[in-house]
Amino acid sequence: MSKFFFSGSSTAKLDEKNRFVLPQSMRFGLVENGELEFSIALGLGGCLAIYRQSDIQKIVEKFQAKQHVGKFQKFFTLFFSTLHQTTCDKVGRVIIPPTLKNAVQIRQEIVIAGVLNKIEIWPKEKYDAQLQDMLSGQDPEMNLAKMCEEAFALLEEENCGEDDNG
Repeated sequence: MSKFFFSGSSTAKLDEKNRFVLPQSMRFGLVENGELEFSIALGLGGCLAIYRQSDIQKIVEKFQAKQHVGKFQKFFTLFFSTLHQTTCDKVGRVIIPPTLKNAVQIRQEIVIAGVLNKIEIWPKEKYDAQLQDMLSGQDPEMNLAKMCEEAFALLEEENCGEDDNG
């Protein structure tokens, strides 16, 4: 059986209490040991990220070994002070803490995107703009064809490594 990963996307609107409904298929992927608990953190590129508790535990274990390294102190303070452990209510709503909402400039609409081992929450305007930039090919940093070529080349690197060992 293959390992679960998050994929797909949907849009949602925040209610007056900064809540949104997390799609049921994504909630299913967050359940571990019969419990629906997860963490919301700052993500890369201007989004929020939802992690399974087991993934947060792995992150904590690896970071603890480096907690006294000076160059990581600001990152650790920012990451862990904005990390919120939470769950959904009975209807699947998740609250976005005001600190995180403001940090990534979420207004009303969001895009909820499954991305491998995490779920990203994007301000809809930012997600749409990045998608358009990627599809248009105007920005060399956001060129979909180039990104696809480089990402799929990673698969070849993996295969080459396997051939060399066999």
